This record gives sequence, C-alpha cells and structure tokens, in this order.
Amino acid sequence: MQIICISCHSYGYGKELAEKLASELGYDHIAREELADQATERGIPVGKLETAILKHQLITEELSIEIERFKAFITAEICKRTKKRGVVYHGRMGHMVLQGLPNVIRIRATSDEKERINRVMQRMNLNSKQAKNYIEQVDEDRCRYTKYFYNVDCNEPTLFDLVANSTNLSINDSVTALINLTRLPEFQPTPESNQKIEDLLLQSQCRLAIAEDARTRVAKVDVKAYQGNVSLTYLPAFVKQAEFIPQVLKKIENMRSLVCTMAATNILCIQERFNPDADTFNHLVEIAGKWNASVELVRLVHQMRDDKVLQKEEIAQAKFSDREKNGGILDDTSETEEDEKDKYGVPETINRLIQVGRAGAVNTIYGGVQPLANMVKSSKGNCLVVVGDVFLSSGSASQKRMKRDLISLLSDQSRVPVISSDDLKEQYLFGPKQRIKTLVFALISVLLFYFVFTNQELILKFLTPSDTEFKILAVLIIALSVPLAAYVIGNLWHNILKLVKLE
Repeated sequence: MQIICISCHSYGYGKELAEKLASELGYDHIAREELADQATERGIPVGKLETAILKHQLITEELSIEIERFKAFITAEICKRTKKRGVVYHGRMGHMVLQGLPNVIRIRATSDEKERINRVMQRMNLNSKQAKNYIEQVDEDRCRYTKYFYNVDCNEPTLFDLVANSTNLSINDSVTALINLTRLPEFQPTPESNQKIEDLLLQSQCRLAIAEDARTRVAKVDVKAYQGNVSLTYLPAFVKQAEFIPQVLKKIENMRSLVCTMAATNILCIQERFNPDADTFNHLVEIAGKWNASVELVRLVHQMRDDKVLQKEEIAQAKFSDREKNGGILDDTSETEEDEKDKYGVPETINRLIQVGRAGAVNTIYGGVQPLANMVKSSKGNCLVVVGDVFLSSGSASQKRMKRDLISLLSDQSRVPVISSDDLKEQYLFGPKQRIKTLVFALISVLLFYFVFTNQELILKFLTPSDTEFKILAVLIIALSVPLAAYVIGNLWHNILKLVKLE
C-alpha cells in the first residue's frame, strides 16, 4: 500500500489537504496529534519530550530512551495501518521515521505568510504583529524539534518530492495534482516495498518491546530486520540487560530468527552494491573482529541515474511483477543469483555478517551525497567509515573523482577516520606487504642507531662547528634527518603495534 506524508508550516493548509486527499483516495488519514495522544496513553511522556527539546533542556539518558521509544511507536503505527490500506500521514516530517522505504510520497504544503497570519488572527484573536511573531516562534520550534529528532533542516527542499502552495493552488486543485502523482510508476507498491514495510514494522515492534520491558528498557540497542530476520546489536555496558532480550522478543509475531551481537563500536560501510565475496569485504570483517565492532551497511542511491541503471531497475521491476502472480510471496521462495544482484547484494552480505556475529544496521540513503553526509554526521558510536563502490553509473575517471570528493566531505563532517575500502588492508591489517615494510623499517632503524652510537664524537663535532658556513650546513642536515628518522621509527612501531593488535 502507498504511504503519503504531508508536512507543512504552522497554520498552513496541510491538515485540510491531508484529510481531503485521504477521502478522495479512500486511504486512512493519520494525524500526528492522534499518534501523540495514543503514545501518551501508552505511557510515553510526549509532552515532556517536546518541552525538553523546545526549551533546550538537558536530555537525560531516560529521555533519550523515551525519544527512541516514541519514534518506534510512530513507525509501528504507520506501518501497521499501511498493511490494511493506503495511508496519508500529516505531521512533522513523518517520512523521516520511514527511512529506507523507496516509494513514500513526501509532500510539503505551504501557504502565503499573509494567509497564515490571517488564520492565526481569526483563531487566536491576535493583531497582525502578534500573529506574525507567534507564527515565527512556532516555525522555529518545529524546526528545532525536527533538527533534534532527525538531524535535518525541516526547510531543506531535497527532503520532499513536491511542494503544494495554497497561494496558487486551491485544496481541490492540489488534491487533483497529488492523485495524479500517486499514479506514477515510481510510487507504486512492489513486493519489495511491501516486504520493507513488514521489516520496518517488525523492527519498530522489537524496539518498543525492549523499551517497555523493565528488564531491558535501559539498554541502548540497534535493531534491524530483514525479511523477518532480526539483527540486534548492543554495547558491552548492557550485557546484563541483553540476556533478557530473547525472552522479551519471544512474543513478537512474524520474527523468523534473532541474532544478538555485542559490539564495542560500529563500522559504517558505504557502497552502492555489496559483494560478500570481495577481498575488501573480507578485510572489513577481519577488522570488525579485531575491534569487536558491528558492521552497518549503508547503500547509497545516487540521485543521478543513467539509462543503464534505469534499464536494470526495469528488469528488477519485471521480476517483481512475476512474483505478483504467486501473491508476492518472498519468504519461502528460493532466489537465484541474478535476483541477489538485483537487490545489490544486501541479503547475502547481511547474512554473511550474521554468520560471523558482526551484523549491524542496514540503511538505504536516497538522494545523493548530502543526505548521506547528514546521516554520517548524526551517527553515534562509529569508529570508522569505509567508502566502497559508489557512483557506479559514472565513468571510471568521474567515479574516482566523486568518490574522493565524498570521502573528503565525510571526513569534514565526521569525527572518525573515513577511508576507501581499497585502503583497508594497508591501513589496518598486517599482511605480506606490511611484513616487508616492517623488515625494511627495522633494518634502516638498526643501521641508523648503529651509525649514531658508533660515531658519537664525530657527530657531536660536526654539530658544533666554529665556522658559520658549517653551522648552517649542520642545521640543514638536522632539519632533513630528524623528520626522516622519525618517519622510519614511527612506521616501524606502527606496524609492530598492528601486528600485536594494539592499534
């Protein structure tokens, strides 16, 4: 089923537009206020959360857990209703809790400032200046709320597929335009998108169950679901709570398997296509094992797509259409190697990570580089960001340049190292190449120390000359030799520490 998310400025016409559109399409209309009331009845302190965010209060550990619980509740409710029929959700950037769903229709409804001021004046009995100040304050509060919850600017145009402006379009005209938008092929449900809704529902239900059980509620966990298989990662500090997680999640329906992994830290692996048989992936798994880290897969879908990519997507769509003949059943059907390629290698890769106990999250970033940069910037607990095969639709030279620029951008916005997957082995693993380098650096270091200790008098005499010309020469030689010696000795001990796994 389709999901349409409508957000708007304060006192715009988003609510009326959402209600009218849902009525015309025969979809279920969900308002954020409705979900907030339900969450409050469930025991989630929504009012307390909003007050803390809007008044810049200190967000305690308890409040941060409640925020995650609130997000999971909203996600679960939207996905649960979507399974029955289409949904039109009206609220603050609701589509941000549905990240990873490819065909969510994201609408921004806006109105002229004068129109919004008139509405406030009529509803709240304020004068023009008071109404304008009130609107500006509410808009600022909404942006602050969105920034804290999702780390995005609520006015960023790339977060929306279409902007509807009541100044030029009436509600009826806007509804007509949006109905035509819902009929576009890009927004049609597919077995894959339906499966993702199922997984997102399962994921949010698991997160809710953990947050609402007294034995596990304080645990900070990362929960991901893929085709009914749940992968959960927790930090060592919550090992006691993690013992109860299987019992807590036993009551969750449609969960086929559960894998719990304790991670000291997390590694982000960014690629457009994943290949679990690649050497770079094996290097990544080896590093994750050394560091006791989970591996989070992030698939980057670049906004610029050429004809070849579109052709591949059409082939994939045709395969999905074939599945519709048997009811769209995905779980129990065997999939060919080509099907796996159509899914960009994610299923096989995450299954391999599950097998070695290093499975973390699985995310898909749509829209190109900036949404990815925002995601990396907001990520917590990472120790390394690895950029693999990206921008595959571009030429070889352009691909290298764009990848280099992406690494530079992520390095500027992240506090952890960002490197190419091709550099993993050289930077963090000890192989034949590193052995040779270590031997060379060791030999040079031995010769260097031998020369210094066997020629101390000669060196001291050279460094303390009486002539000005020799003094200048001595300074130049020191300026050149000291960095060289530091480079050799530093690399020797770097490789030795890498060998004994003390990087």
